[in-house]
Amino acid sequence: MSKSARTALITGASSGIGEAFARSLASRGYAVTITARRGGRLRSLADELREAHGVDVHEIVADLETPDGRSLVARSIEQAPIDLLVNNAGFGLYTPVASTAQDALEAMVQVNVLGVLQLTRAALPAMVERKAGAIINVASGLAFDPTADHAVYSGTKAFVVNFTRAVHEEVKASGVTLQALIPGLIRTEFHARSGTDLERVPDGWLMDPADLVTASLRGLELGEVVCVPALDSVDDLAAVLQSQSALTSSLVKNGTPAARY
Repeated sequence: MSKSARTALITGASSGIGEAFARSLASRGYAVTITARRGGRLRSLADELREAHGVDVHEIVADLETPDGRSLVARSIEQAPIDLLVNNAGFGLYTPVASTAQDALEAMVQVNVLGVLQLTRAALPAMVERKAGAIINVASGLAFDPTADHAVYSGTKAFVVNFTRAVHEEVKASGVTLQALIPGLIRTEFHARSGTDLERVPDGWLMDPADLVTASLRGLELGEVVCVPALDSVDDLAAVLQSQSALTSSLVKNGTPAARY
């Protein structure tokens, strides 16, 4: 992606992956709208990007856990169509469902699922009409690994992957592109809320957010609908996705229960 007068909106931009996207896109000449709950951090980042890159930066302080927060950002997208949407905001609690407060479980769904759904829906009509645009939805490797203590977070991120892949199929003929970005372990504040002790992570496992973003934007250029920057072979990913499709194909073609039943 070369420098241009393009516009981008990034959620969860006050730190971590979202901040890295904002910095990278501003450095490429994008006018950026950055959103997050923490207004102080957002304003500091906006001032820094304006001074460093001379681009327009708009801030929206919004909590995507709430309907009002999601609607505020969605209205901004509808009123001022954008070229690139980065649905990055999200969080995870790595705790058992039975002992986690219902409100906390629902909050993950509000941000990780409804936030992605509502903002994608807000952005798509103008993109399809212009026959151009892209949406990056940040998922997680746990989308493919539903293990104990990750049930709700893993489920929300599986939604992000499947939703992104399916919507891409719906709009690709119009020239609009979607990407599900699959981070591994990234050096961000996310882990403090999830309860992950980074001191116990082996050397070499943590990726820098800036490197993840560089890979994601390059993956967008390459047409990677599911982008896994830590994976050396795209053939391995293709095999996993193809096996999922094959399973679906086989189960809808047989109206008789298997012999074991």
